[in-house]
Amino acid sequence: MLDKLNAIEKRYDELTQALMQVGDDYQRAAELNKEHSDLEEMVTEIRAYRQMLRQLEEAIDLRDSESDPEMKELAEQEADELEARVAAQEEKLKRMLLPKDPRDNRNVIMEIRAGAGGDEAGLFAADLFRLYSRYAERKGWKIEVMSENSTGIGGYKEITFLIKGQGAYSRLKYESGVHRVQRIPVTESSGRIHTSTATVAVLAEVDDVEIEIPEKDIKIDVYRSAGAGGQNVQKNATAVRITHLPTGMVVACQDERSQLQNRLRAMSILKARLYEIEEEKQRAEREADRRSQVGSGERAEKIRTYNYPQSRVTDHRINLSSYNLPIVMDGDIDQFIDELATRDEAERLAAVGI
Repeated sequence: MLDKLNAIEKRYDELTQALMQVGDDYQRAAELNKEHSDLEEMVTEIRAYRQMLRQLEEAIDLRDSESDPEMKELAEQEADELEARVAAQEEKLKRMLLPKDPRDNRNVIMEIRAGAGGDEAGLFAADLFRLYSRYAERKGWKIEVMSENSTGIGGYKEITFLIKGQGAYSRLKYESGVHRVQRIPVTESSGRIHTSTATVAVLAEVDDVEIEIPEKDIKIDVYRSAGAGGQNVQKNATAVRITHLPTGMVVACQDERSQLQNRLRAMSILKARLYEIEEEKQRAEREADRRSQVGSGERAEKIRTYNYPQSRVTDHRINLSSYNLPIVMDGDIDQFIDELATRDEAERLAAVGI
């Protein structure tokens, strides 16, 4: 680890010198300044770490050379405290050395689809949408519904929405997978507990420059938007359906007022899905010998169960349960996300051997 820290500090000093000599080349100055800024926090922590090491060395020397019992005891206490601080700083630096996911600060496109369970699955999908809406509200993020297909009784067959906010993807990426609910449906007269599911997909919003889709690879259909019960809510054909021919993937949007807006929304969703497919392919290649279950988003995996009779929510990936289901359903899911992020971080540290 020390070799990596030395290299970072050396590069920072080189950038500092280069910025002093760059002159009127503003483009070069901007590039150097960005890299310099990106390294600044890390270098500050490295230098704090070196200072702690020097202080620890002095405390150990004093402890070993001091003959006065009282002074020796004080030096030993100081050395113990500094050893703990040095260990904590080392852990902090290890985390900072981990490669960052470039998508972490992006907005998120979330797709929730009813799974097994009929109408109850649709109602559960609506509950999950409310959960993530409340979570976004707690974080100060904004939500925009991009597309929805309701069941007519308060549920959703599927709903796609955009969450805008700093670090949205870094937190919500762990929510991909199959969510399962166990409860007595309101329509169940015998009081029997049903099990239903809904799938959640979490996609990072993609910039146009990052992924290009040739016109020949897509087929675009337009049709009239339809509301509940099939009633036409638009006289003009404003709804858009885009089919990605190479993959057969279909995206439809009808909630915007104009055909152009719906087309832009649909293309945004399509690009995010294709980008996720490519990222998953690259992850599989990089981690062929280490398929982490945390954050993988594999939809066949039941990641979390919401048990209403026992007021229990269990995340199966980390074997963590909360026995306060109402607050979880009101968007209080940080306890799960924090633990998932910690587990993910530990596995990545082990993988890179830091």
